[in-house]
Amino acid sequence: MKTKVYEYKNCSTCRKALKYLESKKVDFEDLPIRETPPKKTELKKMLGYLNGDSKRLFNTSGGDYKELSLKDKLPKMSLEEQFDLLSKNGNLVKRPFVLGENFGLVGFKEDEWDKIFG
Repeated sequence: MKTKVYEYKNCSTCRKALKYLESKKVDFEDLPIRETPPKKTELKKMLGYLNGDSKRLFNTSGGDYKELSLKDKLPKMSLEEQFDLLSKNGNLVKRPFVLGENFGLVGFKEDEWDKIFG
């Protein structure tokens, strides 16, 4: 499986992450997160890598998250409802969202990424 990187071109963190991957010569598929959000199956797979912490799937600093008052609503939502929201609105997904054969990463923290790509 080729590593999938869901990112937003106007996101500086995403640009740093892509430069990082290129510097490590990682073969990856670059996907625009707003136009093609991760599928529910990918979100569920990622949740496993995040120890079941679904809040980490969300871009909590994003405008859509705040506009939808998800800070208050999220704790009351089922996982299926959360996956439904995320799979339909890429702005809600924490980015970059990276899925590989046996790993998943959200956000860009170089030390975490070094453990996978170092």
